Amino acid sequence: MGNHTSHSTTTSKSGKQPQEKSGKSSMKSSQLMKLFEDQLKDIYWAEKALKKALPAMIKNASSSKLVDALKSHLTETEKQVTRLEQVFESIDKKASAKKCDAMDGLIKESEEIMESCEEGAMCDAGIISAGQKVEHYEIATYGTLRQFAETLGLTEAVSLLEATLKEEKAADRKLSELAMDAINLDAARAKA
Repeated sequence: MGNHTSHSTTTSKSGKQPQEKSGKSSMKSSQLMKLFEDQLKDIYWAEKALKKALPAMIKNASSSKLVDALKSHLTETEKQVTRLEQVFESIDKKASAKKCDAMDGLIKESEEIMESCEEGAMCDAGIISAGQKVEHYEIATYGTLRQFAETLGLTEAVSLLEATLKEEKAADRKLSELAMDAINLDAARAKA
């Protein structure tokens, strides 16, 4: 009896057939795909939770520039949730969320900051600080997911994740500009 291997090929919704891979390569690819999907579920939960948390930040912000930046990011976040759903679809998976403990903690921290400081520049500085922590988490996650997708040859996912990564980096830059643009100076001048 010879060593027979059966290869079954399936066609995805996109009409592409996955490339056949040999033993170890296929196992590594499969494990990476599982990690990719797991992390995708994690950031999907995170973005949906952030969508719910941003209105409180907007309500507590006093700087009109900060309010505008947060409103803009809320709109972007809604688009990012849709984009994540497109990533799920591109890998023939139903979009599903898995609680993201990191984002949950960052949101709780932002709520504590808003509860503990007075309205005005101090609260704005706290909101910016919390917002930048969120952005840095998202930048790290989207950068990693984008690289996983590239390694796995998921071209559509790479493109979608890259678009979101650029938006997250831009949001972080905007928050940095706001922090340097008098909000932190006003907070420093405020009496404790």
